[in-house]
Amino acid sequence: MSDLLSSVYLWVLAFHVIAVIAWMAGLFYLPRLFVYHTEEVQGGTPTDAMFQKMERLLLKAIMNPSMIVTWVLGLALVWTPGIVDWSEVWPWTKAVSVLAMTWFHMWLGGRRKDFVAGQNKLTGRQYRLMNEVPTVLLVVIVLSVIVKF
Repeated sequence: MSDLLSSVYLWVLAFHVIAVIAWMAGLFYLPRLFVYHTEEVQGGTPTDAMFQKMERLLLKAIMNPSMIVTWVLGLALVWTPGIVDWSEVWPWTKAVSVLAMTWFHMWLGGRRKDFVAGQNKLTGRQYRLMNEVPTVLLVVIVLSVIVKF
């Protein structure tokens, strides 16, 4: 198995990066949709239904599949011999950040359900602040992998 992973390493890495980019796009866009949904839309209107549809499709058709592919290919990279040295700090900072990114993804899914139930309790300002979470995690992940701090 390790020979196979080594021979397809660059392909796995390339598709992992593509999946991460798609996932990050969704993690940046969904909170922004929540901002507009909160500030500009009345519940129970056709616009509310349109926003709920956009949020559901973004989560289900783009974010969930790209998160799964990111995880599967990321684990394949971890299992590729010579790629990760767990005695260093960087894989741990990356792992914690990826877990936090996954938690944030799930948190967004919960907020989408709040909109569906008509029970959103957060303000546009709070969603704007939460929109910074994936940026901070992205910086930590990229610096962890590239600089290996």
